[in-house]
Amino acid sequence: MGAVSAGTDGAAETDGAAGTDGVAVPPAGSSVGPSAEPGRAERARAGDFVIAIDGGGSKTAAVAVGLDGSVLARADGAGSNPQSIGLPRTVEIIDALVRELVDAAGAAAGGAAGGAARRVHVYLSGMDLPREINGLSAELNRLAWAQALPGRTVTVENDLFALLRAGTTARDAVAIVCGTGTNAIGQRSDGRTIRFLAVGPISGDWGGGWQLGEEALWHGVRGRDRRGPPTALSELIPARLGYRDIDEVSVALYLGELPEGTLAGLSPLVFEAAAAGDAVAGTIVARQAEEIALMAHSVISRLDLLDAPVPVVLGGGVIAAQHAALAGAVLGKLAELAPRAEMVVVTHPPLLGGALLALEDAGAGPAALDRAVAELGARTTARRVPTPAR
Repeated sequence: MGAVSAGTDGAAETDGAAGTDGVAVPPAGSSVGPSAEPGRAERARAGDFVIAIDGGGSKTAAVAVGLDGSVLARADGAGSNPQSIGLPRTVEIIDALVRELVDAAGAAAGGAAGGAARRVHVYLSGMDLPREINGLSAELNRLAWAQALPGRTVTVENDLFALLRAGTTARDAVAIVCGTGTNAIGQRSDGRTIRFLAVGPISGDWGGGWQLGEEALWHGVRGRDRRGPPTALSELIPARLGYRDIDEVSVALYLGELPEGTLAGLSPLVFEAAAAGDAVAGTIVARQAEEIALMAHSVISRLDLLDAPVPVVLGGGVIAAQHAALAGAVLGKLAELAPRAEMVVVTHPPLLGGALLALEDAGAGPAALDRAVAELGARTTARRVPTPAR
């Protein structure tokens, strides 16, 4: 088993968690979105494009891509996870991004007569239950721009499907995200899928930036007051946040003087301390690696693919930071639990996967897909769309 960068293979299934089986690959062809129609790109008008959106707890990225694979416009917005900000706010953010991109894409295409959005694909964290997917789909489909789409339907899915497509084209594959939180999906070539509830500790989840930061603070406080072993985290955390000691950090969080996302922002300190030899930080990193490998093993075994060379696509902010200790530990644990699995670390933004799914849904050919990979994989400047006023 070897580690590679953004690859082109994948697979898995879902049971129990979401309570749904039989989601076809790609998910864009499921009941929440229109099926791809062969030749759609050839019948489209000059200037037509697709829009893909990838949203998480801290930010949302969006892109308009011509049916030839050219990037016409990009935009960024605030976090759009409905579990964190509520469904109405999520709809406002997505609506603002789509309207911005529709205008910008038209201008970038030189005002081509009749140019219009052919597909809008939305991939968000927090889309873990069918009722959440259906609820957001219903709200978006009421908007004017959605009514102008062929089929009048917006595709909505969990952001893991975008990550999976960004890392592989294999039909037997697993995707695991480790960003603000953790989640995983798997799919088989026969259409079966596996999902997790992924609603936090109450559904058995552990890890991601938020929990790593919380663990860092917990151990740092206990290291300072001697309820636990000493750790560099006791000093690193207050120094990073501009406080005299770690107790001041706890008080500031308790009183609401520090913003909600502070804990997730502390996760890099765990890897910094672990790389410097801090034993406590090392145990936190080891547990995160084990959780990632356990999720992979769970999905692969439930799909009966332990004997297959299944790609395990890893992505998310914590993974993207490319901490050597974490990657090495995940690879080692994966070799133990699922020795035929192949770890694929996505270096392209997950938004790329959403764009590829949207293009495929619109009937774009291989040349367009290749061009999208080349353009979205490059460094580009995105315009940030202000969060709509409340």
